[in-house]
Amino acid sequence: MRIFTLIYHKTKGRPNYLIALFAMAISLFIAQPSWAQTPSLIISGKITSTSGETLPGVSVSVKGGQNVTSSDGNGVYKITLANPTATLVFSFVGFKTLEVPVNNRTSLNVKLIEDNQSLDEVVVVAYGSTTQRSSTGSLQTVNAKELQDIPAAQITQKLQGKLAGVQINQASGKPGQGLQVRVRGSASLSTGSTPLYVVDGFPIAGDISNINPDEIENITVLKDAASTALYGSRAAFGVVVVTTKGAKSGQTNVSANVYTGIQQVPQKGRPDMMNGTEWAQFKKEYYEDLGQPVPAALQNPAQYGEGYDWYDAMLRTAPLTNYSVSINTNKENFSSAVVAGYFKQEGVLLNSDYERFSVRLNSVFKVNDQVKVGFNLAPTHTVNNSPSTDGMFFGGGGLINNALLTPPVLNYQNPDGSYPVTVTTAGITAFPTPNWVRSIQDITNKSKDNRILSNGYIEYEPISKLVLKSSINVDFGQSLFHSFQPSTASRAFASTPSALSAGLFDSNYQYQSWLSENTVSYSKQIKDHGFDVLAGFTKQKYRSDYSAISGSNYPDDRIETIAGALIKNNPSSDIVEWGLTSFLARLNYNYKGKYLVAASIRRDGSSRFGSANKWGNFPSVSAGWVLSQESFLSDSKIISFLKLRGSYGVIGNNNIGDYRQYATVSSGVNSPFGSTTASGVAVTNLGNDELGWENTKQLDFGIDLSILNNRISFTYDYYTKKTSNLLFSLAVPRESGFSSFTGNVGEIKFWGHEFAINSNNLIGKFKWNTNFNIAFSDNKVLALSSLSDRLYTGNGTARSITQVGQRIGQFWGLIQDGVYTDQADFDRSPKSVNSQVGTIKFRDLNGDGVIKYGDEEGDRTVIGNPFPKFVFGLTNSFTYRNFDFAVVASGSYGNDIARMMDEGTTNLDGVFNVLKEVKDRWRSPQNPGAGKYGKTTASTGDDRAQFHTRFVQDGSYLTIKNITLGYTVPVAKIKALKSVRVYASV
Repeated sequence: MRIFTLIYHKTKGRPNYLIALFAMAISLFIAQPSWAQTPSLIISGKITSTSGETLPGVSVSVKGGQNVTSSDGNGVYKITLANPTATLVFSFVGFKTLEVPVNNRTSLNVKLIEDNQSLDEVVVVAYGSTTQRSSTGSLQTVNAKELQDIPAAQITQKLQGKLAGVQINQASGKPGQGLQVRVRGSASLSTGSTPLYVVDGFPIAGDISNINPDEIENITVLKDAASTALYGSRAAFGVVVVTTKGAKSGQTNVSANVYTGIQQVPQKGRPDMMNGTEWAQFKKEYYEDLGQPVPAALQNPAQYGEGYDWYDAMLRTAPLTNYSVSINTNKENFSSAVVAGYFKQEGVLLNSDYERFSVRLNSVFKVNDQVKVGFNLAPTHTVNNSPSTDGMFFGGGGLINNALLTPPVLNYQNPDGSYPVTVTTAGITAFPTPNWVRSIQDITNKSKDNRILSNGYIEYEPISKLVLKSSINVDFGQSLFHSFQPSTASRAFASTPSALSAGLFDSNYQYQSWLSENTVSYSKQIKDHGFDVLAGFTKQKYRSDYSAISGSNYPDDRIETIAGALIKNNPSSDIVEWGLTSFLARLNYNYKGKYLVAASIRRDGSSRFGSANKWGNFPSVSAGWVLSQESFLSDSKIISFLKLRGSYGVIGNNNIGDYRQYATVSSGVNSPFGSTTASGVAVTNLGNDELGWENTKQLDFGIDLSILNNRISFTYDYYTKKTSNLLFSLAVPRESGFSSFTGNVGEIKFWGHEFAINSNNLIGKFKWNTNFNIAFSDNKVLALSSLSDRLYTGNGTARSITQVGQRIGQFWGLIQDGVYTDQADFDRSPKSVNSQVGTIKFRDLNGDGVIKYGDEEGDRTVIGNPFPKFVFGLTNSFTYRNFDFAVVASGSYGNDIARMMDEGTTNLDGVFNVLKEVKDRWRSPQNPGAGKYGKTTASTGDDRAQFHTRFVQDGSYLTIKNITLGYTVPVAKIKALKSVRVYASV
């Protein structure tokens, strides 16, 4: 992705200054300063700390100017001024920035004050705020300013590589699609691993994928139980706290953020498929090996040259654009922040795009010294057009996968530039091939989503530090989906498009979630003792409504409505409701700011659980010790800050679905009554009034360290947690009339180490800052059902196992041992009923001399681990004068992936295009190939239908997420402008 420019304007004063913005910018460069002829002045001095220590490398600059120098090894500086009345700016890592007017002086000594601002900055946490200095939990905050240069539609894309122990993966390349976020390797057997998202104090339904990143002020990830316990039964997978932008005290400003760029799919990483000549040769050899005549169309493979790249024809160079305007107003009793944004991203796939319109209004009104009222409103409208590109081999597969498999000797385009409906060539294709390049453009898969996030609150402070707060929060969403496949398009091989294959599917999904919260908090300092108390009551209700209708057989493709269908299927609908009632309390205590203790508890009652298990308690306790304030470290020249902390707590996962605790019935069941039958209903699954949430008990130990005047900061965490009462489908005796029911059994253990380092490597004129984080994690299944010690799951060919004593979801399959090279090899080797000389060979693990494919009695084993041994992120940023440069990288190591695309791209049946390496397959005992692919003259089902080691590949990676070069334009002489910045990003 290449981003050409971003112009960032920020005006101070009235918004109408924006109109004159460009004229002012031009005048900046053409106007001559009134003091241009004033004689220059040389000023010098010495820079020390408040303790008298000399400070080398301090940056000394002229405010609003270009002149910059730094102090030498003795803290001495010298700088030449063109204006004797200028102001000098002294800045140094770990110290507060100091501005001093020169006032015609030639000598100026200064003392810099140590700055622990980063430790004292306010961090938003559960139902309140704290500081890094006083926090006893494991949390990490990222300011949105650090992410503004990364061109992405979603804030989670910008966070990749920025957070220790937080793994963010892109599951789809479609524009606007959400990302998978996993905190500390959290996982469940059947309920996902998505963290809870809290926006301005509101635990929302779903994720934050449709929130404009320019609306966000900062993001805090709460990792341990001490940080998340106040969210109780929803906090097992971590909590992501999002704070949106509010008006800044004493400021009124307007800012604009604009960027545009292009996207491309790089050549590196694309499947290396056969070209026209290679595939024709492969097909020619296919007939030769079968002993059949080679069709005339294949007798001269070289005639096809490179052929036609169907995959590349589905792609394009696509633009993306972002416009965002922010207006902040702060008056004596009223403040507001408005952010309006528009984002448009064309997909790199034909006929794919994502468009977002967003507005956010955050307002606060101070009625008097005791009462404050706030109101936030954030409507969002998105339009997402995503062709049916996801999917795998052959029947109904995704269009991209089908394009890969299409023989490259076929042309997807007519001589006149039009696209045929199907492509076929006698002697080459086994069946008519739909034109995927046309299908991707003709098929409509469009969703229109509307969302409104809103909350209002009132705070009353009857006495100092006693705050009563009541809020009401609303989350409303609607998604309208329209899919239409015309008669000119198809999604599957051997499926000739026709009017009978045309089809429509429309759905309407909408939800509303409201939350009422009432809290009281009180803080008090009694000499050396500090207290902070919170208590509250919350109630949340959720309802969703879903309806869908479909039809087929369209005589006219231009009528994309259900009325145009000759066959109209029965509509479907569904309603889901759940409620949550909670009580919560927290106590924070500190002694002299160095001994810290915190305790909290939440009691949740949920409608999702059985009548005998409606309520759960989620307590936590944590402690911290600021050693750097002890007498034996307070005078240390090396250690600036050192804190030890630990926590323990219980949190839950209530994401188990709805109504699973009830015995449900299904209609459409017929029963005999004499000589007639009557329709009725029947129980379809067993209820469980004991059904409850999954519980996670978590222990965390951490160290926060800053050294050399905060020049280097280091954080370490060790955590271990056990998740019990796992939601599990339990088998029951068949004579009961059912096969299974849902219950809580089993236990899984997670543990890991997290490291984060921030280092100011170089200071002065040239600055170099490095942020590095790395996290090691692992898991182990401690127990499952008493009926079985393992659980098998699978998606198509891919299969996995969760077994006691092993990790969750290990890849489960056969081990390939090459191919049967000749008759002697075949005779002495274990084989299956389909094995022949020249076919794929698997390892006989149970030693019975026969290859079996069953889970229990067969030769399957663990063949891969989807969990990385560690994930990491690295950011290097450089600054020289007004220029800045940054590189963001992230990666993982030790995880495997199942590349199921190869189920089709290594198909040896001779009807599809295949990977180039397939040409090195077995053809004869004299030409056995590389031992990876078998022959084409026998059944090739074992090669692709049995999940084995050839499908499992190393998923380790290191990727550069973003490279940015920026320049901050000097605008000191334009009073209406605060800053203008231009940057390019890749």
